Amino acid sequence: QVQLVESGGGLVQAGGSLRLSCAASERTFSFNNMGWFRQAPGKEREFVAGVNWSGGLTWYDDSVKGRFRISRDNAKNTVYLQMNSLKPEDTAVYYCAKGVPGKAFDYWGQGTQVTVSS
Repeated sequence: QVQLVESGGGLVQAGGSLRLSCAASERTFSFNNMGWFRQAPGKEREFVAGVNWSGGLTWYDDSVKGRFRISRDNAKNTVYLQMNSLKPEDTAVYYCAKGVPGKAFDYWGQGTQVTVSS
C-alpha cells in the first residue's frame, strides 16, 4: 500500500513563497505520474499540477501557471511544489497524488495546510 506524506505547509503573507514536499513509500514511485491537488474550505478538491514519471513533462491549472512549479526527485521518492507569488485565494489543504496511466490520479495523501494572509 503506497503512502504519501506531505510537508512544508504553513502560514505566509501574500506575495510570499512556500515549497511543499511529498515523500512516497512505494518503490514504483519512479514509474508513476504524480500531482498536487488542493481543497479550500467549502469547495471541492481541485487539480493544481502534474508531472510525468521522468519529470520531463509538467502541466498546471491555469490559476497557478507561472507561479507554481512541480518537480520530482526519483532517487528520493519525492515530489515538490514550489509556490511563488502566493495569493489569499491559494489558501487550501494541499494534497499529493499518485497518478495512473494518462493524466488521472487514484490515491491522495493526508494533506498539508497552506494559509496565505492578505
